Amino acid sequence: MAKDHYFDITAKLDMMEMKNCVIQAQKELATRFDFKGVVAEIELNEKAKTVVLSSSSEQKIDALKDILISKLIKRDIAGKSLEEVKSDGMSGGNVKVTYRIIDSIDKDEAKKIVKAIKDMKLKVTPSIQGDEVRVSGAKIDDLQRVMSEVKTLDLNAPLVFGNFK
Repeated sequence: MAKDHYFDITAKLDMMEMKNCVIQAQKELATRFDFKGVVAEIELNEKAKTVVLSSSSEQKIDALKDILISKLIKRDIAGKSLEEVKSDGMSGGNVKVTYRIIDSIDKDEAKKIVKAIKDMKLKVTPSIQGDEVRVSGAKIDDLQRVMSEVKTLDLNAPLVFGNFK
């Protein structure tokens, strides 16, 4: 009898790594010449899972986001893990943009993943378990094909493949 193999698809995010990214971005911000004498801040709220960028103009906000995303990528966190929630104008012409940290797969995306796996017509079984999708099958090659196919899907959540057994 063949032993079933499986893996989990999640969107888990290490908040300590996110915190380290924000600290590194703040350090770079302090040394950048183009931000001397300009209001520019990057703040992380771990409980609300948000990152707030504030600066004097939209162009500076874009530069702040580029700094933060470069730090995320260096620490193997997908740039997709930030989703813009709102943009506000503050006093003095300053701009404040709030980003939500995406660290789970919502139900619609989980259903989209399961449908894509079933459309492959392989002998694997996808199942939604909370905020993760478990895929099990007898052949490791089939599971690896599922992984490569799921990576090509256009999803909001940054996917992490784990528990490959």
